[in-house]
Amino acid sequence: MPTEQEYVGRCLCGGVELRIVGSPAAMWFCHCRSCRKWSSGAVNAVALWPPTGVNVVRGTDLVGSFQQTERSIRKWCRSCGGHLLTEHPTWGVVDVYTGVLEGFPFDPMMHVNYAEALVPFRDGLPKMKDLPREMGGSGVLLPE
Repeated sequence: MPTEQEYVGRCLCGGVELRIVGSPAAMWFCHCRSCRKWSSGAVNAVALWPPTGVNVVRGTDLVGSFQQTERSIRKWCRSCGGHLLTEHPTWGVVDVYTGVLEGFPFDPMMHVNYAEALVPFRDGLPKMKDLPREMGGSGVLLPE
C-alpha cells in the first residue's frame, strides 16, 4: 500500500504520461511574461516538485524540450504540443503544470511575479513582486 500521494499527468493526446509521487514543495500562480507566453494565458498555475518525484512513465520518445535559460528547460509532447513541465535545475525543482494532473488538489500559497500581472486577483493570497528570496527574487510583497 503506497504511503505517499501519487498523481498521474498526461498531455492533451495522452501520448506522454507522468507519474508524480509525494507532495509539492510549493504551489502558486506565476504571472511572469515567460510563463504567460508559454501557457498562452494570463497566469500559470504552478506546482513545484522535487525532481525525484517526477517521472515520465510513457511516451519519453515524444517529449520535446526547449532550454530558455539556465534556470528553465520547458518540456512538451511533440505529438500534440501539450505542455507538460519545466525543469528548474538551479532551484532543484520541477514545475509540473497543474492542468495536466488528474484530480490534483491545487491549493496555491501565493502569486509570484505579480508586478508583471495582466489581470488583478483579489483572492487574499500574498502577491510577490517577483520571486521569494530563496529563489533569487527580492521577496517583496505587493498590495492586493
